[in-house]
Amino acid sequence: MIKVTRLDNSKLFINVSTIQSLQSTPDTLITFNNKIKLMVKEPLEVISEKIVEYERNINEKEHAQPGNFYNFVAAH
Repeated sequence: MIKVTRLDNSKLFINVSTIQSLQSTPDTLITFNNKIKLMVKEPLEVISEKIVEYERNINEKEHAQPGNFYNFVAAH
């Protein structure tokens, strides 16, 4: 999940796997898979960077866990 700021300055965590698209209008419009839209203050580039960082962290944790298939294959 990533933290974003609504136009009223309230903070909100959103699940990145539910994002369908991002649009700069000039505020950033997030459209979710269920077609709900959310306008946030962060620029599109910042939201994109947050998503990439979140997914990078998730992937690193998956590969670092003991017993992970990829670690087993790499060790053998």
